[in-house]
Amino acid sequence: MTTLQAAIGASGAVPDRFIEDPVGRIAFDDLFRRSSLCGRGDELEGRSVVLATTAQLTTASALIELDGIARRIVLWLPDWPVEHLPYVIEAAEVDSVVSDRMIPDMDLSRSLYFCPCSRNLQPFNRNPKATHETEWILLTSGTTGRPKLVVHTLASLTAAIQPRGDSNSKVVWSTFYDIRRYGGLQILLRAALTGASLVLSSSEEPVADFLARAGSSGVTHISGTPSHWRRALMSPAARLLKPEYVRISGEAVDQAILNSLRITYPKARMVHAFASTESGVAFEVRDDDAGFPASTLNEDPQVQLKVEDSTLRIRSAGAARRYLGDRVPVLKDETGFIDTADTVELRDGRYYFTGRRDGVINIGGLKVYPEEVEAAISRHPDVQMCLVRAKKNPITGALVVADVVLKTPGSLGNRDGHAAQAEILQHCRELLPAHKVPVAIYIVPELPIGDSGKVMRRNA
Repeated sequence: MTTLQAAIGASGAVPDRFIEDPVGRIAFDDLFRRSSLCGRGDELEGRSVVLATTAQLTTASALIELDGIARRIVLWLPDWPVEHLPYVIEAAEVDSVVSDRMIPDMDLSRSLYFCPCSRNLQPFNRNPKATHETEWILLTSGTTGRPKLVVHTLASLTAAIQPRGDSNSKVVWSTFYDIRRYGGLQILLRAALTGASLVLSSSEEPVADFLARAGSSGVTHISGTPSHWRRALMSPAARLLKPEYVRISGEAVDQAILNSLRITYPKARMVHAFASTESGVAFEVRDDDAGFPASTLNEDPQVQLKVEDSTLRIRSAGAARRYLGDRVPVLKDETGFIDTADTVELRDGRYYFTGRRDGVINIGGLKVYPEEVEAAISRHPDVQMCLVRAKKNPITGALVVADVVLKTPGSLGNRDGHAAQAEILQHCRELLPAHKVPVAIYIVPELPIGDSGKVMRRNA
């Protein structure tokens, strides 16, 4: 049984490796000699723990200390409504809370053991003895409003990471993701296991400030969703980054964002990956083109891919084990495949993502995937980002409309807003069938981005 701390030690750690957030930094070496749990980590042996901290840096240090000791660690997200906490406690059989604050309404869980956690590491003679293969519980949005609890282990979370492949003390990773989500946790683990440092973002930090800090900290490798990157590229501070490696995941990647990133970072290696909390990291694409080659389905013997009913399905060692809770869906079919609900279309030997099966807009019986229309709109040279949504209609049931953010206020040139809308609509008519063309284009100053790094979708 390998623990996170043992794996970090085996990665060839060097003294100048660090984890940084907007407030300060912690050396990886200190995480072996000091305790973020006030020296009380042994008291959590065999327990099911909710880890609820304000800062990601505190989460990182506590995770390293708890793995192999706790039976189960639930990564609580600060943006989750506290009214979901009783369900999480029940579903994960939680008996302990680790936090640097008192969670509101904690009297609902007076029977829980409370262990304080702090970013100020305390000297502690640690001799960790792994007693459990800890389950890591990640929360994702559920259709009922309450979160889904996804069960991983360190083995499944690190299945796609080559422990010493990038081992280099000069590599500095960063990510727009929160490390309490799958995409961010992958980057924490990648840095920890490959001998790199890590610069963390913060939801309270302006994008420009984060980009400037990442640049000054020497970030060489950085990841985010397409929405993260579109928002970042709107800031002049994006030029302060000099990355060697740019990684994109979490949403369908269209050609427009790939082209924009290539223009901004011409020397960077660019990778877009397909990954989800449930299926893990399935594959990576390195050719600067949207979609993925059909040959990818048979490329990796460790990850089995197939397309069934136009939907991508995945079976791999990196997949989650199951969901926790009552009345939860079955994660895998009888053969071990996970239905991602991401639909794809094969064109000229390459698969392209068309959208989410559960996000389709029905226009009088004709299906429209918002992501397909967004990809077309984003090809217009003045468009920075967009969101396609449904608007109710008494005749067809729904119509397609789009909210569009222009690259700069000056993108209009001498045109007014109506002229820009007309031009973008004409652009859509040239690329899309009539029923997929938006009936209206709304020029907006920004789009709502959720804490997951994805555009927040809603119906009109």
